[in-house]
Amino acid sequence: MPTYRAPRGTRDLLPADRAVFDRLMRIAADLTARYGFRPIETPLFEQTAVFERGIGEITDVVEKELFRIAPRTEEAESWALRPEPTAGIMRAYVQHGMQTWPQPVKLTTTGPMFRYDRPQAGRYRQFWQFDVEAVGDAGPAIDAEVIELGHRFYTEAGVRDVEVLVNSIGDPACRPAYVETLKAHYRGHVATLPPTERDRLERNVLRLLDSKDPDMAALNAGAPRITDHLCDACAAHFESVKAHLDALGVPYRVDSGLVRGLDYYTRTAFEFYVAGREGQQQALGGGGRYDGLVELLGGRPTPGIGFGLGLDRVALVLAEQGVVAEVETAPLAVVVGADPEDTVGRLRVATLLRAGGLRARADLGRRKLGRQLEAAGKDGAHFAVILGDELADGQVQVRDLQAGTQRLVAMGDLIRDLARAEGSHKHG
Repeated sequence: MPTYRAPRGTRDLLPADRAVFDRLMRIAADLTARYGFRPIETPLFEQTAVFERGIGEITDVVEKELFRIAPRTEEAESWALRPEPTAGIMRAYVQHGMQTWPQPVKLTTTGPMFRYDRPQAGRYRQFWQFDVEAVGDAGPAIDAEVIELGHRFYTEAGVRDVEVLVNSIGDPACRPAYVETLKAHYRGHVATLPPTERDRLERNVLRLLDSKDPDMAALNAGAPRITDHLCDACAAHFESVKAHLDALGVPYRVDSGLVRGLDYYTRTAFEFYVAGREGQQQALGGGGRYDGLVELLGGRPTPGIGFGLGLDRVALVLAEQGVVAEVETAPLAVVVGADPEDTVGRLRVATLLRAGGLRARADLGRRKLGRQLEAAGKDGAHFAVILGDELADGQVQVRDLQAGTQRLVAMGDLIRDLARAEGSHKHG
């Protein structure tokens, strides 16, 4: 048994796993570039107050799941590892005066987040998110664009049957009256509320609607719906969001139980699920509008909307659905040689192939040619470039390890020949 292991709730991304993540990140980078989002990178840790203000002190994330960094001195400010990227990006938006930039400012990041969460399938204490934020546009069209971008990400990643759940959670003009109506509903059943939900009733009643406690299901089903209590402006905004989604062909369903429990969240809220797998532990990702967050972090009142999509969960669903994406990790060619001692020659040819943009490995072991070819096959290489007596005439043998064929190729044509063969292989 190994003496040391990865910390509980974390995992090592071995080469095959990392290749899947790299592919998802390439899809995310390509999509966001097409949609006009610009990359941003913020620190992995922030002042704790950024998350307390930006996520809310009355949340499980801050109360129970925040990874706090213990200061070395009493004078040191309190830090915490980021549990999500939005608060840090909004802090950067304010700090660097992005409110003076042409609006909306469209930003994206992908990277690790940290929560001291109970480990379970698809939920890790260090996890990866693909995040976008569009700041400075209050209109419903940008909401639909962000939702469609998230849905397209899943499509291009290969996840099947993704459905969007949407809701409107109102704004400061209409939500307070709804909150009081909701409190009255739950107060009538306070004796049956689980202890945790009874505590939340007065502090943050909206959180009861997305409770994970199965005993809350029937009570929540009979709760007043926020969409029946929207002001005219919020109702019009929501109708326009849905009309835009319809025009874009995005499959969605209104879910009145989908809420955000903090005051700075407004209007549009959404989550992505694989159809038939709805539930808090099954969400692939989600987001919403946070028109009050920039002001809360010290900026001028500024509308914003964004999402965070979990890459760990996407990788898990792809595996469950049997989606095998082409992720190329094996070398295209391994350079081997008849002379076991000629590592210089093998390394020189491999270096030339790499400079030509090809994935190539040199077998640098001093072993017989048969063993080198065997190792190249186990490595998954498509070709073996064999250095032998022909090298004196400027030629090498190229063996197709999958087809079992072999041919002479001039060194001057080797890069072009292998590149053409790779292209032919990829396109059948």
